[in-house]
Amino acid sequence: MVREVVHWLRCDRGGVFLDGTLGTGGHTLAIFTHSPQTTRVIGLDRDPEALAVARRRLEPFSDRLSLVHGTFAEIKKILPNLGVPKVDGILLDLGLSTLQLESPGRGFSFRREEPLDLRMDRSRGVPAGAWLEQASEKELARVLKEYGEEKKARLLARRIKSYRPQGSFWTTTELADLIARILPRSGRIHPATRTFQALRIAVNEELKQLARFLEDFLAVLTEGGRICVIAYHSLEDRMVKQTFLRLERGIGDALGLQDPQRPQGQPVFKRVVTKAIIPSDEEVRKNPRSRGAKMRVGERG
Repeated sequence: MVREVVHWLRCDRGGVFLDGTLGTGGHTLAIFTHSPQTTRVIGLDRDPEALAVARRRLEPFSDRLSLVHGTFAEIKKILPNLGVPKVDGILLDLGLSTLQLESPGRGFSFRREEPLDLRMDRSRGVPAGAWLEQASEKELARVLKEYGEEKKARLLARRIKSYRPQGSFWTTTELADLIARILPRSGRIHPATRTFQALRIAVNEELKQLARFLEDFLAVLTEGGRICVIAYHSLEDRMVKQTFLRLERGIGDALGLQDPQRPQGQPVFKRVVTKAIIPSDEEVRKNPRSRGAKMRVGERG
């Protein structure tokens, strides 16, 4: 949804933009390409491998680019450290990057055998295989139900916890094959897809990170600044939708954003579009992974 991001962030106006999920730099490249030469971008990513690729790709813009190894949940700490109190636009694309899906050893795909890792930052946290060993059956069932929306979460959790990996650690194919033996396949989606999604969300604390960001982003957005969030999971999209609605119905004093120049009772935030923006048919044809994407856009009042 690159064209939509450039349009709704109003990149032609320039300013300082925060790409909170830099990945390999595709969106930031588009921001620079469609912005005045005075535009600056702060790019954050928790994946050091993605940052390395983005650094090379965006080298022509290095004098206007700040790259940070960190998460968007830390913006209230990261931006002041860069001498940037506020930004004019924020982008979050919460999907997995092609690099993460295709890089060997990451465990994001069960089409090849490799350690079950699933961490976006392999320098922190525990791999998904280790998490599986540590989690109780009750906790695993909760994660599968809440994060994977798996209808047979309790059955699956019980069978997974009773299984012992053949080697010293879980592999992607071993877990996927086990799930395929437990759950019948329906349609094109592999029965292990929801479990891998749930484990990835749990291992990376993705919903916790998003919740923290949604509590903080308004404080670092300039008046008239915009935010675009692209979500691929119903839980993430629901969090964004509900936060935008809550902020739109609130007022500055209630949100701790007092401004003596603001008329009493005036909201500090508004939704630019009331419904989520979805990819065009053309984009879905070119990039089938974008099929479930929903982008929500808001503006600081």
